[in-house]
Amino acid sequence: MQDTDSQITAFLNEHHVLTLATCVNGVPWCASMFYVYLETERMFVFTSDYQTHHIQDIKTNDRVAGTVVLETRKIGLLRGVQFQGRISEPQGTLAEKAKRAYLVRYPYALLKPAPLWVVELHIIKYTDNRLGFGKKLLWQKTS
Repeated sequence: MQDTDSQITAFLNEHHVLTLATCVNGVPWCASMFYVYLETERMFVFTSDYQTHHIQDIKTNDRVAGTVVLETRKIGLLRGVQFQGRISEPQGTLAEKAKRAYLVRYPYALLKPAPLWVVELHIIKYTDNRLGFGKKLLWQKTS
């Protein structure tokens, strides 16, 4: 059986859309976007313009939450990730690695350049009903 990290990584690499939630002054907002997952850094990478609601929100509160889910009506196949983390614009070598990974997965992003963002994950909760109804695996940043 795979360990928790391998199962989470495999799931995140199989999918490509996440929903990101922000909150400022008690007002929540959600946005969906294409992502790539950097396993070693435990980060999501995505692009988004500075004017978007969620990017405006992070100027006040950089703590975010979100989900990646397998959409299915078959409850025994249900799988998904819930996460919490902090969002920022990557710098230096991280920015180079993030951009390279994003463009490998989404080469058409070259047609409409947009700022690159990363979510450093602090908590990942993975649900996989194939392992048993409601089975949850938890990863949490230790430092």
